[in-house]
Amino acid sequence: MVTCGKRKPPSEGEEAVFLRKKITLIRTIALAVGTMVGSGIFISPKAVLENSGTVGISLLVWFACGILSLFGALSYADLGTTITKSGGHYIYLLETLGPLPAFLRLWAEFVMIRQRSGYIHSPQIMVYEEKNPARESGREGIHNLHAPCQYGRCVLGIWTVSHRTFFSPCHVPALAVKLITTTGITLVIALNCWSVSWSANIQTFLTALKLITVGLIIIPGMMALGDGHFENFQNSFDTSLLTLDKLPLAFYSGMFAYGGWFYINFVTEEIVNPRRNIPLAVFVSLTVVTICYILMNVSYYAVLTPEEILSSEAVAVSFADKAFKSISSVLPFLVALSCFGALNGGIFASSRMLFAAAREGHWPTLFSMIHLERHTPLPALILMLPLIYLMVSIGDLYGLLNFYSFSRWFFIGLATLGLMIHRYRHPEIPRPFKVPIFIPLVFTIASFFIVGTSLYSDPVNTSIGCAITLSGLPVYYLVVQKSRIPSCCTSKFNSMAVKLQILMKVAHQEVQTY
Repeated sequence: MVTCGKRKPPSEGEEAVFLRKKITLIRTIALAVGTMVGSGIFISPKAVLENSGTVGISLLVWFACGILSLFGALSYADLGTTITKSGGHYIYLLETLGPLPAFLRLWAEFVMIRQRSGYIHSPQIMVYEEKNPARESGREGIHNLHAPCQYGRCVLGIWTVSHRTFFSPCHVPALAVKLITTTGITLVIALNCWSVSWSANIQTFLTALKLITVGLIIIPGMMALGDGHFENFQNSFDTSLLTLDKLPLAFYSGMFAYGGWFYINFVTEEIVNPRRNIPLAVFVSLTVVTICYILMNVSYYAVLTPEEILSSEAVAVSFADKAFKSISSVLPFLVALSCFGALNGGIFASSRMLFAAAREGHWPTLFSMIHLERHTPLPALILMLPLIYLMVSIGDLYGLLNFYSFSRWFFIGLATLGLMIHRYRHPEIPRPFKVPIFIPLVFTIASFFIVGTSLYSDPVNTSIGCAITLSGLPVYYLVVQKSRIPSCCTSKFNSMAVKLQILMKVAHQEVQTY
């Protein structure tokens, strides 16, 4: 791997270089809630209802997905309070199962997952379908309901109001979409490069705003129920409408909406008192989100009939049109800000995975450096820009979520499997927060089940995701395990890295924070 120059020891009065502990309990909860409540809850209810068959069973699915997510988050809290390094999935795989699965997770994250996730949650943010292109091409699969497409009416995130003012539905210029997307991503990364505190404060503000958005959906539904509108809950548990082969797809869509709880563990070293605040944040955030999701779905069903939900291009928009009427354009704008918060939280956390990997020698050491004045992982953040720009320039992909659903859930399942193996191998290690073994066991089985479901429902795109993940194997054996790069190339890389280090004003971490 490439090496860089070392800074002289800090002189008297000069600050040491390291990532400060600025993530308080409130900010930790905001990070978790803010990354979970993105676009999923505003579009997934249709998919969950379609594949569960009835209103009652769909509500049970939402509750079960919340419990499964809590199991996963508790398992990660166990890992995070035992292995106190930042880096999330990557560092847990490294410490429990070894360097190869850790590197493959890193490779999948920055070649496939992070760039496409950034694209989905970017200011292009909410894309709603009137028809599913996956079905038109003969590929059945609920995953594609969440994928960006060029069909149907688009709500362009922060640009929602302008879109409705200047463009008719389905006539948004493709170039405008790409420009707004890249602008939003650039702003988020620039913010994260500038200040950890600013990024965390904005994340907290946007999380509060999205909880207000959630309240705007819940309150009209509760008022409708108070007026006696229970007709949409008739025969809620009619099992004759349930088909077992579709039920796993309902769970997939529900778990997609809860995704984001694991980002807490990406920033462990920056959390104040992590042994206390990580488990506490997990309990609070998952409880709040699960209750909100169930109440939101109850509210959807109180206002909209099951038929209206199934025919809707976006449940949140249909709900706003019926519940608010004259101010229905406000809710999509708030939803867009909600997705912007999910983007900010995801980028903030994921940069720490790259930072940790470079520090462990699995990525060029330049990316383990920190800005001398801002104390942010500047190189790790900047690396995301060209990769996401490339994804935006390629355009929309039918199987966008399918490409990375395999990798994400497979490696999360491996991490919780690693927790059980680590406990067996190292019973002597103190564990400040220890969960019962059945919790990681249940979650590991569920994760691998989701992987199997993805393979069953869309084998082509899932196989592509698997192939992209495995493409990291030759990189690992040729570059990471034992570098086989010619010395002439290494010297050029080192020279370029030193110049970039000076240009970006970054240096190695000088204080151990784990």
